[in-house]
Amino acid sequence: MKVLLLEDDKVLSQTLYEILIQHGFKVTTVDNGEEAMNMTFSNNYDIYLFDINLPDINGIDLLKSLKEADDQTPAIFISANQDIETITKGFEVGAEDYIKKPFMPEELLVRLNAKLSKKMVICYKNICYNTLSGDIYNGEKKVYLSYPKFKLIDILFKNIDKVVAKDDILEATEYHSDNALRVAITKLKTQLNIDIKNIRGVGYTLESS
Repeated sequence: MKVLLLEDDKVLSQTLYEILIQHGFKVTTVDNGEEAMNMTFSNNYDIYLFDINLPDINGIDLLKSLKEADDQTPAIFISANQDIETITKGFEVGAEDYIKKPFMPEELLVRLNAKLSKKMVICYKNICYNTLSGDIYNGEKKVYLSYPKFKLIDILFKNIDKVVAKDDILEATEYHSDNALRVAITKLKTQLNIDIKNIRGVGYTLESS
C-alpha cells in the first residue's frame, strides 16, 4: 500500500517512515504542502497522512483543494492541534480520521489498516479484485491470469475512470509492443466481459459507467 506522508518535523517524519516501511507500506515523504500537491498530480496513493500546521499550505486547505479536484484518496490528519474547531474542520473537508500527537506507532498502524481494508477489494461489474491477496473473482468463480494480464487488471482497476498512459501500461505489464498489448486487451475484454476503452494517442481506461 502506498502512503504519502506530509510532515515538516523531520525527526517524526523519519520515524514514521521507518515504522511504516517495516510493516510493508511504500512511503513517500514530503515536508511542505506544495510538494505534496505536486506528488498527488503525478502519482496514485492509497492513503494520505497529513500534518495540519505547515509552513506554506495548511493541511486542511490542501485536502480541501484535493477533494475539490475530485481526489477521493482517504486521508488521515496527524496533528498536535486538539481544539474541537480544528478537528471539526478536518472532517468537514473530507478526512477519514484524526490522530492527535503524540501517539503510539501501534495506534497509527491500527487506524491505517482499518481505513485501507475498505479499499482492499475493487469491483467492476461482476469482477472483484482483492488488491492485498491478488485474487480475482468473476462472480464466485476465481479467475487465473498470466502475470502480464494480472498486471493489466491491477493497473486498470486501481485507476477506474482514469486514463492510464499506454507507456505506463506497457512498463507495468511487460508487453513489448503496442500490438501485443492490443491483443492482450482484446482477449481480456472477451474473457472477463469488461469494457477497456482505447483513448487514441493517450492510453486506456476502464469506465465505471
